[in-house]
Amino acid sequence: MEKINDLLVIWQTKLNIAAAAYSNLQVASMRLQGKVALVTGAGRGIGRAIAGLFAEEGAKVVINYSRSEKEASSLAEEIKKRGGEALLVRADVSRSEEVEEMVRRTLERFGRIDILVNNAGIAIQAAFLDSTEEMLDKTISTNLKSAYLCSKEVAPVMLRQKRGKIINIASVSALAQRSALLNTPYAASKAGVIGLTRSLAVNLAPEINVNAMCPGVIETDMTAYLTPEMRRMRIEETPLKRTGKPEEIARAALFLASDESDFITGEILTVAGGRG
Repeated sequence: MEKINDLLVIWQTKLNIAAAAYSNLQVASMRLQGKVALVTGAGRGIGRAIAGLFAEEGAKVVINYSRSEKEASSLAEEIKKRGGEALLVRADVSRSEEVEEMVRRTLERFGRIDILVNNAGIAIQAAFLDSTEEMLDKTISTNLKSAYLCSKEVAPVMLRQKRGKIINIASVSALAQRSALLNTPYAASKAGVIGLTRSLAVNLAPEINVNAMCPGVIETDMTAYLTPEMRRMRIEETPLKRTGKPEEIARAALFLASDESDFITGEILTVAGGRG
């Protein structure tokens, strides 16, 4: 009986050591612990996945939305239930005064901004000759102007901190894929995001890292318009022969937001299954 008790003590000690090691591993994986991340267009799709993952990795998250109040609120509740911190801010990020107010509220609540993800975007579907000046203006304002305005407002904060990460969400539509280039206003706006990224990387160095991501076809509301034929064409162009998930974009964004990417700036990371 004494030997059995000794064995039980030994096994309990091993279990305690294993539990402590697992706990340390969990802490070690908190790659954004103590950071504050502002994610635009975070109510749905890619932005929601990024904000959720950043919170899991320890960041305090500012969830920006324009129309998706219900979805944004539910994400904030999820984050709080998991013990995280989230601030909901409704703002049209194509309007400078609303961007200024969003940043003011962020600083009032958290005191700093370490990560900015310029994700807000729209895709108005129309053939080039059927597109209008209004469609072009709205697309450029939402996809490109917003990234410019948010970066301009956040950059001074990061420069004072001597550190920051800006991640712009572009698209394979800014690259040379035939089907991805069919939506002209969208392709033009996302090409502008790439140009903005490279310019900001030079202008804001060495304190701030600025990079862009080019997702392929990701299963979100924005790609719900695709007909079976359009979807088939895009999958045929993709070496991995499938569409992507928002969570896969979020994991790539996490790398760019973390310390692991400290020597990377001005780069365009294509996350599109080989399409790009």
